[in-house]
Amino acid sequence: MTLVVGIGLRSGTSYRELRDLVDAAVSGLESRDVGYVVTVDGKETEPGLQRLVASLGAELFAASLPELSRQPVPSPSDRVEHLAGTASVAEAAVILSGAELVVPKQRSARATVAVGRLPQEDVGEAAGERAGQVPKSTFGQAIAAPGYVLRDRDTVHRVLAERRDVRRGFLDRPIADDLLTRVLESAHRAPSVGLSQPWDFVLVSDLATRRKVHDLATAQRDAFAASLPADRRAAFDGLKIEAILDTPLNIAVTCDPGRGGRHVLGRHADPRTTWFSAAIAIQNLWLAARAEGLGVGWVSFFEPGEVAAVLDLPAHVELVGYLCVGHVEEFAAAPELVRSGWAARRPLSWAVHQEAWGRRGLPGEPLSPVIVDDAAAAEGVVRAAGTQVVRLVVVDAVDTQQLRPADALVVQVGGERPKADFGVLWRPARAMDEAVELGVEVARDLALQGAGEILLELASGSKTAEGLARGVRLGGIACGMAIKQADEPGEVRDSSA
Repeated sequence: MTLVVGIGLRSGTSYRELRDLVDAAVSGLESRDVGYVVTVDGKETEPGLQRLVASLGAELFAASLPELSRQPVPSPSDRVEHLAGTASVAEAAVILSGAELVVPKQRSARATVAVGRLPQEDVGEAAGERAGQVPKSTFGQAIAAPGYVLRDRDTVHRVLAERRDVRRGFLDRPIADDLLTRVLESAHRAPSVGLSQPWDFVLVSDLATRRKVHDLATAQRDAFAASLPADRRAAFDGLKIEAILDTPLNIAVTCDPGRGGRHVLGRHADPRTTWFSAAIAIQNLWLAARAEGLGVGWVSFFEPGEVAAVLDLPAHVELVGYLCVGHVEEFAAAPELVRSGWAARRPLSWAVHQEAWGRRGLPGEPLSPVIVDDAAAAEGVVRAAGTQVVRLVVVDAVDTQQLRPADALVVQVGGERPKADFGVLWRPARAMDEAVELGVEVARDLALQGAGEILLELASGSKTAEGLARGVRLGGIACGMAIKQADEPGEVRDSSA
């Protein structure tokens, strides 16, 4: 005799509670051989339930709410029907499987269980088949794990879409300890290379400490503003870059690159994975905070070593992120940099390549193997809305004199990788087509960062430089930018030029 256990449960129900409930329900039966566990769609991913199924050596199946709601059950519940959309989960799951209900609904604080008995001749068909699922033995291969139900999927994607880097509108309201602990637990669940978990979280609420960090950020803000061209500086003056003193809590997220010792799995070939792991923990924290109604703002306007000194971090521990956290008046519909016109989002179609670089196209859509064609097709997808003027100089080798103007951006198409400088883009094209492609991308990226006009200077006679300059023209025109030769008064706005 094989038993079918129907289970209804709340999110977060523990394995121990479920195990105790099931053991009590089957204790009076001759056979305690549980072959199948059936629950409602969306609960099959609960960790406590999955552990229960594994401990029983059973198979887990999920039934939809409409299927469950159609089953005649002996113990319907108006409250369950109001909350879940069906008068029963546990009993309905058993009945839907085709089993004879032998133990009516049993309750614990967070779960319900009912038990059914499958006739011997029906065991091979499996309870899950009757619940709209196909057992593994049917095809001799594993069934893909189910995703969340649509409502829960929508919630996950909503949190991702509505996460914001918040710097304004924080409330003078403390963060409850249990809420903060939930957020930190989510951050601490982040994946990490070799399960090294290299992060730590330094909670900073002391006002004197936050003032010291604020002073560091203010100094860096002033230095950055001084480096900007006049038009860009005017736009920057209206932006708020931190909320260090506006929030009740700052969180410094650190990384110990040596945590785990010498043989951390997966780190040996690419040590950067340690810092990537800490960054993922920050993303987890950010998303959990958004779900809990907390705003988070990441501050990067300071030298990490200076903040480390303020926080008295050990020498081997490095600062990865400094976050301002608190309750907010509202979450904006769009990021502040988008609302202010400082920058725009990059279309997904520009970022997806299939099989090899340059074969652009979203899944299921025709590929655009040549970026020139892609630029023409994408004309108008992004329209330059900014007024920033960029002096773009295309060279084979960088001359430091070319970097003196604050509005200058040098693109080096040849030679070795130059010394790190955000004023220099290294774009070593391997062929003429690639040079044009890289030029299109440079223009597009500038349009997204608020450039409305490019003064193009070709300081090299190489074919590669000419190809990149041609790509800049094509990409810029497609985005509605004015393209001028630096030594000519006219401008180009027509793709036929």
